[in-house]
Amino acid sequence: MDSTQLAQYLEATDSIAKPWLLVQLRLKKLEERRASLSQDVYFNELADIHQDLMNLGEWWRGIEDEVF
Repeated sequence: MDSTQLAQYLEATDSIAKPWLLVQLRLKKLEERRASLSQDVYFNELADIHQDLMNLGEWWRGIEDEVF
């Protein structure tokens, strides 16, 4: 599945508000651009995505049935 298909899936399933899926979309887009990026730019963008994922924390605690 490429980033376009993943984005279409997120829209079709009304999952655009699920931040962990948006992180996955960002990772897919980065993967697709990797060959055209320098190593430093790639690692900086990867670190940014990782930080955003870590900032999500455990927001889902207590509402697992609703969000997963």
